[in-house]
Amino acid sequence: MAERLECRLLETYGFGAKVPILRMLEQNDSEIKELGKFIYKNVFEGYTTKQWGLKPEELDSSVTGRVPVVVSRDDRYFQDSYQAMPRLGYTELFNRLLANKKISILLKCDYRDIVGEIQFERMVFTGAIDQYFGEIYGPLPYRSLEFEFVHEPADRFQECGVVNFPNDHLFTRIHDFPIITGQRTVGTTIAYEYPKPYIPGVNDPYYPIPREDNRELHSRYLSEAEKLRGTVLFAGRLADYKYYNMDQAVAHALQVFQNITQTL
Repeated sequence: MAERLECRLLETYGFGAKVPILRMLEQNDSEIKELGKFIYKNVFEGYTTKQWGLKPEELDSSVTGRVPVVVSRDDRYFQDSYQAMPRLGYTELFNRLLANKKISILLKCDYRDIVGEIQFERMVFTGAIDQYFGEIYGPLPYRSLEFEFVHEPADRFQECGVVNFPNDHLFTRIHDFPIITGQRTVGTTIAYEYPKPYIPGVNDPYYPIPREDNRELHSRYLSEAEKLRGTVLFAGRLADYKYYNMDQAVAHALQVFQNITQTL
């Protein structure tokens, strides 16, 4: 059966194709459709319901499309040509970025408490766009996360850096950090990742929820942003209300910077 399905997948999609699971479920070929149902049930349905509190079909198709079925022998989650970690880690990366004398850092302060005291030609705002405008059209919904850190005596807790658990636990994944960073440590610190509803004042917003009604609400805030005529620029997952991967977030930040320098 596996050999027959392999041939069907190659004939239908071609080698190297990346097929969104919802598209596979719409397939006329009964065997491919049954394979799609098996994958959907065992990989997508439980994970998506835990992560978002919604079933896959209640979300924008782009959500499940982020993890397509790949017709390939490559079993990596990311298949980018270049994948790396900062040589000295992210802490040192940000320490160096922020070491410029022209940069001041103020923590644990709402920008609304100080914005009247700061003179600027342009502001780059990376917080939630609805909160910037005082939620005048109502709050945009977000999902949050809770991390439980546990130290384990073994050098490795699992076989790879991140393992996903679609069905059997309240957490969605476990991170084993030394595997990711390449550090040699005595024991390992792992993190259990639990999806949570976002509750203002209790936890932090992590993910915009991609749905059509949310997109319509976001468009009303975009109309308000246009009235600022470029004096405030919005960038990031919360500010753009987009489910960016981190490489996409960095690429967008660089594009925003380039746009600023071209207009100076």
